[in-house]
Amino acid sequence: MCVGIPVLLVAIDGIAGHALDGERPALVDLSLLPEARPGDWVLNFLGTAHALLPEDEAQKIRAALAGLAALMQGQDPGDAFADLENRLPQLPPHLQAAQDAGRSTG
Repeated sequence: MCVGIPVLLVAIDGIAGHALDGERPALVDLSLLPEARPGDWVLNFLGTAHALLPEDEAQKIRAALAGLAALMQGQDPGDAFADLENRLPQLPPHLQAAQDAGRSTG
């Protein structure tokens, strides 16, 4: 499984993005995001940026990943999943359409 990590671009040199993953520097391939600029948050998958992110979404993902790491170490995740606590789970659109049509499979 590959997990995307939000990183903050601080400089660009051609297709190479110099970014920060928290306090750690990261080098990110920007071939898929030629529109990326310093100051942008990008979703980094194994060294390649796949999407631009609004800052609030990047922070939610970073908090969720930190909460998951805490859980894996037997610690309290704090409010890492606060955005999910007050809503019911939602089916993906294709499964919701199947359920609405009375089918039990997509």
